[in-house]
Amino acid sequence: MKKFLAAFMGSMALATAPMALAAEATKELKMAYDADPVTLDIHEQLSGGILQLSHMSFDPLLRWTQDLGFEPRLAESWERIDDNTVRFKLRKGVKFHSGNELTTKDVKFTFDRLKQSQDFKAIFKPFSGINIIDDYTFELVTSEPYPLLLNTATYIFPLDSEFYTGTTEDGEDKSAILKHGNSFASTHISGTGPFRVTERQQGVRVEFERFKDYWDTESPGNVGKIVLTPIKEDATRVSALLSGGVDFIAPVPPNDLERIRNDKNAKLVTMSGTRIILFHMNQERVEAFKNPKVRQAINQEGIAAKIMKGFATPAAQLSPEGYQGHNPDLKPRFDVEKAKQLMKEAGYEDGFTITMMAPNNRYVNDDKIAQAVAAMLARINIKVDLKTLPKAQYWPEYDNRAADMMMIGWHADTEDSANFYEFLTFCPNAETGAGQYNAGNYCNPEIDALVEQANVETDLDKRAALLQEVEKRLYDDAAFIPLHWQDLAWAAKNNVNIEPVLNVMNFPYLGDLVIE
Repeated sequence: MKKFLAAFMGSMALATAPMALAAEATKELKMAYDADPVTLDIHEQLSGGILQLSHMSFDPLLRWTQDLGFEPRLAESWERIDDNTVRFKLRKGVKFHSGNELTTKDVKFTFDRLKQSQDFKAIFKPFSGINIIDDYTFELVTSEPYPLLLNTATYIFPLDSEFYTGTTEDGEDKSAILKHGNSFASTHISGTGPFRVTERQQGVRVEFERFKDYWDTESPGNVGKIVLTPIKEDATRVSALLSGGVDFIAPVPPNDLERIRNDKNAKLVTMSGTRIILFHMNQERVEAFKNPKVRQAINQEGIAAKIMKGFATPAAQLSPEGYQGHNPDLKPRFDVEKAKQLMKEAGYEDGFTITMMAPNNRYVNDDKIAQAVAAMLARINIKVDLKTLPKAQYWPEYDNRAADMMMIGWHADTEDSANFYEFLTFCPNAETGAGQYNAGNYCNPEIDALVEQANVETDLDKRAALLQEVEKRLYDDAAFIPLHWQDLAWAAKNNVNIEPVLNVMNFPYLGDLVIE
């Protein structure tokens, strides 16, 4: 966090030209993820898959470095004007895939659309507006001093305003954001990024080709074509790499880490992760979940060790170590006998029956984790009707809160603890976007107020104390069921130099990828 604020508080951040010259982009990369993007509209859904797509076909104003600093992208520089205002300068001569040139009108169009997006508007709540100075200069303005302005600016991927403005032949608004709908933006794309989408068959394959007018001529990347094939089954995905069918895969399941390490033609890259895996308990659907003793009784004994094979860190809170809100005093609940006692004290010794849903191709071992949690609940007489679904079918069910318990994984989009709370534990508010992914309908206004206080606190020690108090209260209240932080693993053929383009956020910068 100190690095974030040091970069932010500096009076000016300037672009530094990469040393490598542009490579001839002639190489083809065949890669397999566990799923493909569910839409081409990068404002329809805030998810890892969409952010991976965003960094392939779009560019942000600035992006994270591997050590969690910032580097300029479409914004070549930025400068703090006052406590609430930062001025940005856009690069000149940047083209969209359509051929249109990037100007501040595209940034404003994007900013306004983000403020309307059901998934993104909570992130941009601190922003009161955008001031356009000229075609290449604009200011982001917050209503109060905001310590995470640059963190949030990494999620502004300027859209081609001309391309997304107007109506289709059917009279539909091209700028419309439709959740899980067939909108213009969900099937058409024009970004500034290194790759254009040239073919897409949902659930089958997506093809990308290098954008010949890409602005970053000093990128070392030499990949001219990418073929993304979604392979849901872990073993099949690993076999595709080891047999030579694909060049790069993610994620690598815990059971196959050694298999790849022992293969002379492949290499494995791992990182400690910051994505929390958890279950929400819907208090509006299940009366028993309103009782904190029942919620405290549901513990997560052994899942990180048994199911994840040690390739995960057991969690008692949302904030991983290194985040300001991480509270070292909180320990996972593992005591089954105490859990039975809590159920008895709550009047539910004989248990009850619930429904549970989880994805089966979104997180590492997600279906196996759900089965383990169901078995765990059976030990305290909670009977579970479990249903697992592919990611594309799961998210509409999640948005509809279609089960009593639902799984979600979350990586803090701003690399900050407050982001967890704003989306996962805030009192749900459709108008502001707060609690957008709070499928438990948990609500504690006092905790929300502490987070709001932290969001305008620029003293790092005071801010950390506030966020750690939030974690303690959520723990005491058993607001959700924390399972573990998911570690990250990627694998590739030996000649695919993936290390420089990977990061803890898990959106590889494939535009800079070099195949030897």
